[in-house]
Amino acid sequence: MAPPKGGFAPDLDKFLDTLKSRPVDASVDFLISLLKRRQIRGSESCAIATARVLLQVVAKDKWIDVDQLIGRIQLVGRKLVAAQPHELAIGNVVKRVLGLIRDEASEDRNDTGNDSSPGATPALPPAIQPAPTEKATRPQPLSSFARTQSMFNILSDADVIPSPGSTPQLGSGSSTPQRYAQSTNVQALKSEVIDGIEEIVDEIRQVDEQIQNYADIHIHPGDYIMIHQPSRTVQRFLTRAASKRKFTVFLVVDPSAAPTSDDPYASFRKAVASGGSTVVNIMNVGLMAYMSKVNKVIIGARAITSTGGVIVDSGAAAIARAAQEQGRSVIVLGGVYKISPDSRSHEEAFVEWGSPSKYVNFADGTMVEKVRVRNAVAEFVPAEFVNTYITNLGAHSKDHLHGIIADHYNEEDVNFDLFGKAQR
Repeated sequence: MAPPKGGFAPDLDKFLDTLKSRPVDASVDFLISLLKRRQIRGSESCAIATARVLLQVVAKDKWIDVDQLIGRIQLVGRKLVAAQPHELAIGNVVKRVLGLIRDEASEDRNDTGNDSSPGATPALPPAIQPAPTEKATRPQPLSSFARTQSMFNILSDADVIPSPGSTPQLGSGSSTPQRYAQSTNVQALKSEVIDGIEEIVDEIRQVDEQIQNYADIHIHPGDYIMIHQPSRTVQRFLTRAASKRKFTVFLVVDPSAAPTSDDPYASFRKAVASGGSTVVNIMNVGLMAYMSKVNKVIIGARAITSTGGVIVDSGAAAIARAAQEQGRSVIVLGGVYKISPDSRSHEEAFVEWGSPSKYVNFADGTMVEKVRVRNAVAEFVPAEFVNTYITNLGAHSKDHLHGIIADHYNEEDVNFDLFGKAQR
């Protein structure tokens, strides 16, 4: 694949810029390569990229019926999930698009079957058949009006069943639409599905803004709040609360990242401090010393499973467990698009392992040769450690997650295996 123009490493914005000029298959392959190299990473970026490439599949691919389109989306979805199986948001978006297609197709069929114009021409009376005569006569050619009547009778008779060897005839019922009408419905369905995917993208982009609106309800003056490597969602949530009330934030920092000169949370500290609140840095090795003073722990979710388990950045699972031991509330922030119908039986399947180079390098030759070092990038927090889930729809308990899944996913797609082998 040719390198991107300008010599810059591709990211989400550059990928989106290339969609209109690339063929569909080339865009899919390009996204797969970006996901594998982690040049597009994070739930929001992966979800938006997935939605945009599926929109191109719907808009540019040649498909003649709903089943063909669903099969194509399933194939592309499996390829994308295989490229980065730890980003559950990819599979979530694929299943939501599948459900969108099914819903729009169902509405389209119902509308087609019930649609009738007010000024439709009333049915013509059946043709009068002449009485049979004893003398065989040569049949006379039908007039155009008689042919119209006869053809109308055949089409309007629901009891006429063609023989197995006969050529199928076009019916007038909604279950067997005419070829021309079907072509028209395909164009209408394509337009509706494209609009639906655009709405999904808009929903994903507005998640942070909608979640922060609930900050005033859950953050109280004088609270002591512990956070761990806060995501943008968590930062905006606390910044909104700090604009109206004062509280203290314990920011847990990874010791391996502490010595770096660039503070990734400098703007967050400034925004919170501007309202009179305080941000205190603590190392994750000493968080238990502060847990007794903490009122609540706020964690940003990478993904939320159907059982209520949460995939979080490495280190947050220990904080959630400590909070549960001390009886402190654990609040998880994440958009609805992060709630996955996927329910794998083994928690280990959700853990993502990365390079241990920031903890040990090849200069420690003896250790590298004799010790296996594993570095978890993402961890799994069981549902029993979480008290509240805050999404762009509000606050929820674990038991309410199934209702959210039922509202946003089609039942046929919930159990669809996106981890199956993708065939070209």
